[in-house]
Order: sequence, then C-alpha cells, then structure tokens
Amino acid sequence: MTSTTLENTTVNAVTNNTQNRINELSFAEKVVKVGDYALRFSVVTVLLWIGAMKFSAYEAGAIEGLVASSPLTSWLYSVFSLQGASNLIGSVEIITALALLAAPFNRVIGVIGSVAAIATFAVTSSFLLSAPVWEASLGGFPALNVVPGQFLLKDIVLLAAAISLLGKSLVKAQ
Repeated sequence: MTSTTLENTTVNAVTNNTQNRINELSFAEKVVKVGDYALRFSVVTVLLWIGAMKFSAYEAGAIEGLVASSPLTSWLYSVFSLQGASNLIGSVEIITALALLAAPFNRVIGVIGSVAAIATFAVTSSFLLSAPVWEASLGGFPALNVVPGQFLLKDIVLLAAAISLLGKSLVKAQ
C-alpha cells in the first residue's frame, strides 16, 4: 500500500466513523426529544384527568381522608365545603396542566407550571407520611397497602418529572 492510499483509507475510516457518530447522536437526540414530549404530556394528562375528576362528588369523597389527614391540606375543610375544596384542588391541577402545555411557547408560564406541579406532587407525596399507608396484615412498614399507599407511591415519580420539566424550562431561557 502506498502512503497516499493509506492516508485515503484512514481519512475514509475517520469520515465513516464520524458520520456514524453523527447518525447515532441524531438518533439519540430524537429519543431524548420524544422522551421530553412524552414526559410533558404524561404529566399534563395525569393533571388534567385527575383535576377534572375532582369536580365529581365521587372524587371529592375519595380524597377526603387524604386531605383531612395532612397538616398541609386539612385546613381546606375549615374554609371550603368538601366539594369546594375538591373543586379548588381540581382547578389548580387543571391550570397547572395548561401551564405545562404552554411551556414550550412561554418560559415564564413553563416555570410557573413546573413549580405548581412540583408543589402539587410534593403535597401528594407527603400524604405517604400522614395517611394510613402501611399494611397491618403484612406486618406494617415497609409493606404498603394498595390504597392509599401504592396509589400515592407513583407521585414520587411525578414529582421527579415535574422537577425535570422545571429544569427544561429554566434551560430554555439560556
């Protein structure tokens, strides 16, 4: 092999490796973008759906024990009726979801929506500490009962997702 052929072979190998790396990065970037959209829309879906349910008497009754057992939320029943407190919570959840939907178009609204989602999921996660979540028939801690224990456990993931959305809103501004 001549020196020129060796150089051309080396250049071609480097070029092919670089092109493969670019293709890999572009695929990885696409996966990240799809993941970001999926994260945002899954949190929005949860907030919209559960927020809308708060306007029903069924849901107002279902959350009563959780809301009443928490020092962060029990005061709501001294200010609002059972349905009024549920409607307020639902309204906050729906407004938060709409703000998260608007986040890609307005940084400030995105930050506000993300902070509201963080607050929402921090409060609901705190119910793990205030509500009766340990399953006595399995010996108590660390065995979680299905409701409300296992039901509330997912809110830790939603809290982490909201923190991630806040980070995305803050980075977008740079």
